[in-house]
Amino acid sequence: MRRTATAVWNGSGKDGNGTMSTASTVLTNAQYSYKTRFEDGVGTNPEELMAAAHAGCFSMKLSFVLGAAGFTPDEIHTDCAISLEGGAITKSELTVKAKVPGITAEQFQECAADAKANCPVSKAYNCEITLDATLL
Repeated sequence: MRRTATAVWNGSGKDGNGTMSTASTVLTNAQYSYKTRFEDGVGTNPEELMAAAHAGCFSMKLSFVLGAAGFTPDEIHTDCAISLEGGAITKSELTVKAKVPGITAEQFQECAADAKANCPVSKAYNCEITLDATLL
C-alpha cells in the first residue's frame, strides 16, 4: 500500500504560502503558511496533520488490539498534541478515553500500551511519545 500527498509552496518561508492536497481529495489545495504554522492563521500545518494521523492510527490500532483480546470498544476518543521546538518535532502526546464493555482497567492499560508501541505512526515518529489512557 502506498498513499500520496502533494505540497506546493510559493515565496519565502515567512511571507510565502502554500497548499497541500491528498490523492483521496480529502485535502484539496488546503492552505498553509507561516501564520498557520507558528501563529493563529486560518489553514492547516504539518504538525496538525501529524497529530491527526497519530490520533487516527492509534485509535484504529487500539481497536484491533482490543479485538484480539476479546473486547469490542463502544468508543475510542483520542486526542493528540504534536510539539515543535527548536525546528524539530519533539513530542507526540496521546490522550485516549474509551468505553470498552467487560474489560478491566489493567487489561485496558495493557492494550493501550501495545497500541502506542505498535501503531504504524508511532513506529514512524522519531520523538518522545506519551500516553494518558482512561477507561470510561
